[in-house]
Amino acid sequence: MNNHLADRIHRIKPSPTLAISAKAQALKAAGHDVINLSVGEPDFDTPDFIKEAAIKSIRDGFTKYTAVDGTPGLKQAIINKFARDNQLSYEPQQIIASSGAKQSLYNLMQALLNKGDEVVIPAPYWVSYPDMVLLAEGIPVYIHTSIEQHYKISAEQLAAAITPQTKLVILNSPSNPSGMCYSPHELAQLAQVLLEHPKVKIVTDDIYEPILWSTIPFANIVNVCPELYERTVVINGISKAYSMTGWRLGYAAGDAKIINAMKDIQSQSTSNPCSITQVAAQAALEGDQSCIAMMRESYRERHDYVYQSLQEIYGVRCIPADGTFYSFPDCNQLIERLPTIHNDLELADFLLEKAKIAIVPGSAFGNNGCLRISYATSMAHLTNALFRFKQAVHSIL
Repeated sequence: MNNHLADRIHRIKPSPTLAISAKAQALKAAGHDVINLSVGEPDFDTPDFIKEAAIKSIRDGFTKYTAVDGTPGLKQAIINKFARDNQLSYEPQQIIASSGAKQSLYNLMQALLNKGDEVVIPAPYWVSYPDMVLLAEGIPVYIHTSIEQHYKISAEQLAAAITPQTKLVILNSPSNPSGMCYSPHELAQLAQVLLEHPKVKIVTDDIYEPILWSTIPFANIVNVCPELYERTVVINGISKAYSMTGWRLGYAAGDAKIINAMKDIQSQSTSNPCSITQVAAQAALEGDQSCIAMMRESYRERHDYVYQSLQEIYGVRCIPADGTFYSFPDCNQLIERLPTIHNDLELADFLLEKAKIAIVPGSAFGNNGCLRISYATSMAHLTNALFRFKQAVHSIL
């Protein structure tokens, strides 16, 4: 049967995050008390003022097609957000709204990449980056990092990874899965390398921008190096900041020719994002932003607890995150001590079967021997989960 499918299907793999979550749900359905720390989704409800804007749009009959790249009102709200929060200036033709930041990224890959073009991807990386590149017939080129370098690439590593075939470099800060954020100084060093390669484009995935508690102020590479403005596409969205994952609305800003090409791709796939979601997104961007600070403070408190608890498990190495709602402990020393476990896949499976905790193995993100722990859940669940983690590994040490 497989010979009837397109070759591109064989280039990609199912999402390991969703696979772990599905297995956890199956165990739950069978009556097991499973704590799911695998999915990167805020556990807060969408703020009421955003929901009310959506309800009003339905009652007002705003249920028809819109412009492919978003309503004028939403695009202006996005422009205003970039000016207010990031000191970046864009015109409407430089903005596209899509059905999630994932679609914006997918549109970009389809619009930019030709067969054989290389895309530099720092590891650990969000699981969808490589497969998006492969679906566009590009070649992922990984830069591997370690906990010792706080999971961030150096300028020297970036310079070594760029070849004449490099078309695009992906940056994600704060990072899923590591929770680490590049400082302006670190970005400036990377920018100096990129300035030496004027044909290389950059995409900065800023989806976790508002979930940052580090003393380092948020900046992306365009902030620290305005010379890269025309070569950089900035990706962001509403899902993480406003707890609106299911609403599906992301956006991109960049050179008008690139954005227009992304619009052409989108016009032949999904067309416009949901009209009602666009109204809700505009309300979110223009409304009271205090909801973000409330959620961020909760994530910070949970982070502190998870970090301290992981420190108490022998063989687990963990560093404090700068933001997001993930911890990314290095468990290689723990794996070496466990007689029946040989890698992070087996460790994640053991924790699910033995402790009934769903955690994604780090190899899914390009770093063997690590685990990604999402703390976008209640403190009660985290307390129980970390207790089970300790008990499970200590039982076989």
